[in-house]
Amino acid sequence: MATVSLCMIVRDEEDVLGRCLDSVAGVADEVVVVDTGSKDRTRQIALEKGARVYDFPWCDDFAAARNFALEKGRMEYLFWLDADDVLLPADREALIALKGELDRSVDMVMLRYNTAFDQAGRPTFSFYRERLWRRDRGFRFEGAVHEAVTPRGRVIRREIAVTHQKLHRRDPERNLRIFEKEAAKGPLSPRQQFYFARELCYAGRLEEGERVLTAFLESGQGWVENQVSACRELARCLERQGQPERALRALFWSFAFDRPRAEVCCDIAGRFFDRGLWQRAMYWYRRALEIPFDPASGGFTEPDCYDFLPHIQLCVCYDHLGNWRRAEEENELAARSKPDHPSVQQNRAYFRARRQRETGTGKGG
Repeated sequence: MATVSLCMIVRDEEDVLGRCLDSVAGVADEVVVVDTGSKDRTRQIALEKGARVYDFPWCDDFAAARNFALEKGRMEYLFWLDADDVLLPADREALIALKGELDRSVDMVMLRYNTAFDQAGRPTFSFYRERLWRRDRGFRFEGAVHEAVTPRGRVIRREIAVTHQKLHRRDPERNLRIFEKEAAKGPLSPRQQFYFARELCYAGRLEEGERVLTAFLESGQGWVENQVSACRELARCLERQGQPERALRALFWSFAFDRPRAEVCCDIAGRFFDRGLWQRAMYWYRRALEIPFDPASGGFTEPDCYDFLPHIQLCVCYDHLGNWRRAEEENELAARSKPDHPSVQQNRAYFRARRQRETGTGKGG
């Protein structure tokens, strides 16, 4: 069985660290926790859970801190999590099983990262991340913020998921401060440029975000998945600036970089939907349904865009056009993936009441 070092960096994580470490029981053969300046009980909790704890003076560089943690790992494979991540029981068991069958020729294992969820806990935003790799291959994190490890060698993907369960939003301006500090030193890498632009948009600095996103896309240097995501981000940025037509063009720009994504088709459809242009919206929702879900692309994925969302929106479109029978059919197609969704239930009640009015039943209370 392969041996695994869990290597983490933490700071003031007393409310989530124990939960995280309990969730990986049986996965990690050792736990390395690098503390970057906690003022709470984080360090004590890590020690109580059996971790080896080290200090690292914070220097506004996540990659530097993570690489320090990796250097302390002693097992065959290195594994990393954030303190507000967990392995759900089924994923923990699957990862333990993977340890037992892992071919030592595998250099890196990519796992799912689920970061947003619907009311029933089903993932609505997910992507692959590099999670587990051979210690002797010399993998290193790069990037002061939004840091990542570049996959190489023999890389495999598994549907085992790490689940992000954030309890608190911390210092929303931290990432932007670090990016601006890095940008002052010299040109950012294409990946860092993309994430810098996103942080500018999140901070409401829309014109700056637009400029950086446009420069990133015009350079043609980014990873294709980031290019597609940048077009979507640019569209949101322009929409917030009151420029809906330019926002729509930004979405169509994504087709210059790669094949259409269902997420983009739903974005386009949504813009027509909001304007009451039902036929145009329907065209793009149907295109979304034709695109197979491909999580192996490695990009950001929104699973609802491949089935539930187009069907539930087509239901509304057909209803507005007076085709209530087809609208009900679309609602039932949406129910295949989310039968308990409030919209599905509300629509069923709506169509039930409509049938009763048409047939004259249900009158008189």
